[in-house]
Amino acid sequence: MNDQIIGTQNWWHTPLGGYMLSWEQTCYDDAVADIFGFHSLQIGLFPLQGLRNNRTPHRWLALDSTEQLAQWQQSKRPDVKCFAQPLQSDGDLPASAAVAVTAGLLCDAHALPFGPDTLDLVLLPHTLELSADPHAVLREVARVMVPEGRVLISGINPASLWGMHTWSRRIPGLQKLPPMPDDHNLIGYGRLRDWLKLLGLELQSASFGCFRPAMRSDTWLARWDWMDRVGPTAWPVLGGVYFVEAVKKVASVHKLAAPWKATAPSAAARPAVAARGGLSETNRR
Repeated sequence: MNDQIIGTQNWWHTPLGGYMLSWEQTCYDDAVADIFGFHSLQIGLFPLQGLRNNRTPHRWLALDSTEQLAQWQQSKRPDVKCFAQPLQSDGDLPASAAVAVTAGLLCDAHALPFGPDTLDLVLLPHTLELSADPHAVLREVARVMVPEGRVLISGINPASLWGMHTWSRRIPGLQKLPPMPDDHNLIGYGRLRDWLKLLGLELQSASFGCFRPAMRSDTWLARWDWMDRVGPTAWPVLGGVYFVEAVKKVASVHKLAAPWKATAPSAAARPAVAARGGLSETNRR
């Protein structure tokens, strides 16, 4: 992950940042609520509380630099509680409160401090597109995941109005999104799907959101709210942000009998040989 995210913590307090964070927070809350296990990890993007509704006993938020750690400790984080309702329990049990996860790890996403087959759930909110080698990060995540473990990925969709952020200086009202890398670092949905298949991660679901153009003010964002209602049916794969869920699949080994081994003769065939021998002795007499 490069230094482009450094100094962008205030971007999440802008109307556009809150708009994207709101949609992603809802997606992560709905996805992690029914994922069980023992260990879960979120890599980067600390304004997003992706694990707050998860039930795993061990949850970590990993940052990749001391600057991000100091930024996380000193910055005023957005109130994510207003983006999604707390997880509701079944029956007469009280609703479980959403618990924020604090930063507990300082590591490089290309070399996670976990052994193979360790984590049950990994969250990558904009982690791949902000990385210098996104395929290496995804390969490292596949290494530390247990079989049937899940990975949740969100990122900017290059095939959208948000993906054309380089035109922002020429189009009035649009802005260059600070957390986004250059065009060549954006990872399209089709490309990400091929990477997942190559690493043995089976795609379970994909959704797109944030169909409004990237505007600076709440007033202009409100004028384009009709696109969020029409977009999922009219142009579903052209949303500004995508959310993907994949499962790690491992081929099982079945022991098969060696086909070249000859079968032992059955006991029923042996008396026939003795009978032929006895018959020959009778004939001699």
